[in-house]
Amino acid sequence: MRVLTFLHSFEPGGVERIALRLVHRWRATGVDAPLFLGRTDGAMARDVGADLDFVTPRRRWPGIAHWETLWMVATLPRAVRTIRPDVLFCAGNTYAFVAVMLKLILGGDCPPIVAKISNNLDRTDASWVYRIFYRLWLRIQGLAIDHFVGMEKPMRAEIVQCIGVSPARVAIIPDPALSEAQIAALRQDAPVAQPRDGTGHRFVTVARLAPQKNLALMLRGFARGAAPADTLTIFGEGPERAMLEALAVELGVADRIAFRGYVANPASLLSRYDTLLLSSHYEGVPAVILEALAANIGIISTDCSRSMAALLQQGVLGALVPVGDEAGFAAAIRAARPQAQNAQRTLHQARRFTIEHGADHYVRVMRTVLHRRTVPAPAPHIEVPVAPQL
Repeated sequence: MRVLTFLHSFEPGGVERIALRLVHRWRATGVDAPLFLGRTDGAMARDVGADLDFVTPRRRWPGIAHWETLWMVATLPRAVRTIRPDVLFCAGNTYAFVAVMLKLILGGDCPPIVAKISNNLDRTDASWVYRIFYRLWLRIQGLAIDHFVGMEKPMRAEIVQCIGVSPARVAIIPDPALSEAQIAALRQDAPVAQPRDGTGHRFVTVARLAPQKNLALMLRGFARGAAPADTLTIFGEGPERAMLEALAVELGVADRIAFRGYVANPASLLSRYDTLLLSSHYEGVPAVILEALAANIGIISTDCSRSMAALLQQGVLGALVPVGDEAGFAAAIRAARPQAQNAQRTLHQARRFTIEHGADHYVRVMRTVLHRRTVPAPAPHIEVPVAPQL
């Protein structure tokens, strides 16, 4: 079985990072797993993307980073015809438009598409007008894409309801954001409980500095709820960095907030901190939450997807705050206590989301989808009425 994964670039992103990890794992276990990149830019080429060969268009037009989805629609069909994969892997919601267009362009020659749902589909953060058109767009995806993968159990009902497909076209595969070796390393580095000698609480976040992550709420919550000795470290880059740095100055906390930019393998640094913060408007199953569980540090998060309560075991493994609730976020920061996690519970939860289990599960789902495509359904049995004896 040949599985083609298509990505815009090596630019940092949770969807792209996990897709690259899957390609690595599939190749290591004998799966023919080519990779298509619309362009070759991005910092992940030097870490998770290192040593991965890939296919990319021979020509590049200026400024394609600004219209990379249309660029992929224009260039990927030719690559699919050349590579001739058995299955296409759509790594997240960002790539759904490309997947639908491939079906339209290639028609019956398009291989079956397995699409991972990487973000919340309810989008309660958006206006009602947006949600009407978004729900219509999801129904179009349901008509074009062969099979969907959710990242946690509550996503099955979400996908069935929002996309309008039968449960038989939905698989649940815990998002393979971790590895057994990574969990072991994070556990080994975890700090031993001991007096803090009056030092402050060390908060941390790992996020793209973009509107979806609502980091402005995080900064305001930190300014309202943190003690004078507390600090916040932010790993990540994005278009809102300048605005956020200015907001930190305006709030009077710039001396306690450190913007560290992009770093390779940020999960390896989490054990140096006490509590992870996540303030997003919407998410799917955030990989950074899984990494925080593996590192056994505290978690404060907005309730930004149907899966968050399950991930944090209804609040046992972290504080859940309503989306957009600045006062609630500040209160959770104020109430946070270092080394308050249950190590056994966080370890059990983290081990559900390993690449060792997830990559193989994806392959089984893809083989099932391919078998369904190649083996025609049996003809319906029609009862022929028996003529009455005269």
